[in-house]
Amino acid sequence: MQRYFIELSYNGTAYHGWQIQPNASTVQECLDKALSVYFRQPISSLGCGRTDSGVHATQFYAHFDLQTAIDPLKSVTGINSLLPYQIAVKRVFEVDNEAHARFGATERAYHYHLHFHKDPFKLDRSWLYKGDLDMEAMNEAAKLLLTYTDFSCFSKSNTQTFTNNCNVMEAFFVKEDEGLKFTIRADRFLRNMVRAIVGTLIRVGKKELSLAQFKEIVESKNRCNAGQSVPACGLYLVNVIYPFVK
Repeated sequence: MQRYFIELSYNGTAYHGWQIQPNASTVQECLDKALSVYFRQPISSLGCGRTDSGVHATQFYAHFDLQTAIDPLKSVTGINSLLPYQIAVKRVFEVDNEAHARFGATERAYHYHLHFHKDPFKLDRSWLYKGDLDMEAMNEAAKLLLTYTDFSCFSKSNTQTFTNNCNVMEAFFVKEDEGLKFTIRADRFLRNMVRAIVGTLIRVGKKELSLAQFKEIVESKNRCNAGQSVPACGLYLVNVIYPFVK
C-alpha cells in the first residue's frame, strides 16, 4: 500500500463544503468518485481540513492510499478529466505512508475578500460590503490576535476539538481592487474562526467596538460576545504548509 498526496483548488460556491455529507454535494464526494473511477478501486481521501459551504480554496491537500504504483503526472490529467470545472487537481505525489494531510500540516493561511461597489465579476467570490470602514483601527485590533492563544470566542460551539488554542502568526488587512483583503496565518484554525474574526473586526472598523472592547471579547472566551460571521463567499484557504512538501 502506497500513500499519495493530492494538491487541488476549488470554487466552493456550488458545494456544501469539503467533507462528505448525506444528501449534499461536497468537494470530497466529487474527488473520491473521480479517484475511484480513474484508479479502478474504491478510494476515500482525507483532507487537510474542512471548509464550510461556499468557502473556496486556492490550495488544498488530501491524501489517499493505493494498492498499485501510478504515474503521478499522467494521473493529474486523468483525474481532472473526471472532475467538474470548479475543482482542479494541481499535482499528485508519493509521500511516506505515515504522512497525514490533516495532522501533518504545520501552518495554514486564509484570505478574506470584501468589496465596496457592486461588481458582477465578484459575485460569490467576494463579499459586497456597503459602508465605510476604518482599516487602520481594524489592523490595530488584528495585531492583538497575535498575543492570544485561546480563541473560544470565535469558534462554533459543540465542536469535537480537544482545545481551542491556536498560534496566530499574521493577521492584517490591505487595500485591494476597490476593496479589502484580510490575511490570517496560524498553526491551526477552529470551525468558523476566520469568518467570526472578520465579523468582529468589521465592528471595530464601523466604530462599534473599541480596542479595549475587542480585547474583552477575546478574553471572554464566549462566542455570544463576538460579531456575526461574515458570508462564506469571501473566504479562501490559500496556503497549507508541511515540513515534507516543497
